[in-house]
Amino acid sequence: MENYYEKLIRCRDAVRAKTDFQPRIGLILGSGLGPVAETMDIQAAVDYKDIPGFPVSTVPGHAGRYLFGHIGGVPVVCMQGRVHYYEGFDVHDVVLPVRVMGLLGIKTLFLTNAAGGLDPKMQTPTLMVIRDQMMFNFPNPLIGPNLDELGPRFPDMSQIYDPALRKVLHDTAGKLGQKLEEGVYIQLTGPSFETPFEVRYYGSIGGGAVGMSTACEAVAARHMGLRVCGISCITNKGAGLSAQPLSHQEVIEAGQQIAQRFSALVTAAIPAIDKA
Repeated sequence: MENYYEKLIRCRDAVRAKTDFQPRIGLILGSGLGPVAETMDIQAAVDYKDIPGFPVSTVPGHAGRYLFGHIGGVPVVCMQGRVHYYEGFDVHDVVLPVRVMGLLGIKTLFLTNAAGGLDPKMQTPTLMVIRDQMMFNFPNPLIGPNLDELGPRFPDMSQIYDPALRKVLHDTAGKLGQKLEEGVYIQLTGPSFETPFEVRYYGSIGGGAVGMSTACEAVAARHMGLRVCGISCITNKGAGLSAQPLSHQEVIEAGQQIAQRFSALVTAAIPAIDKA
């Protein structure tokens, strides 16, 4: 893990060599939600492939770059695309981009994703504020020797999604005339979509949405002492809750359908999150 920390520092320094922009908020954009970044006042862009040792996504809908700029006057670093465990990356590399953002100076991480809905009554596409989470059969990114430079051995996760920031998201949505769902996000490994039985099970234990990212990133962020908030774009009903077969193309298209609403919410919420 000592070599891993050195890798983090090398990645941070490689980004710093390309831009001295100082972000306060980190924003991760999920599948189909990348175009939201086009609303930024962009000051610099750094492709993941240009950062030595940095993991590069192979998934359609994930552009693969950091964007530095302002949203509502707030300095933000935006991840336009993320990497996933199912692509074959070690879990420590999956959360490496989040840790690098922490080393770049962000104080808050705003997570977003495309997810499947577990509530048969929930209409799609829609947006859900993440209240809590579960990593189901997914490795914890803190396994291994603790990185004392980043955070403590046993970090508290009792309020992993900051209550004050969740309120900001709901209040902002209300001012925009939007209604947000709220629920628990469950992360699985993927890459196969869930079976109907799995969807019924995750729903029965209180899950609101299911996906293949986000939860491990939230754990890594809280380990570093970052505040965390998150929104799931519920692009489709989980397997067995509709007659529609599931596909990644459907996820991308649903994200595009709700992108304008999502973009308006994110753009309006970030200044309020920065002040909260």
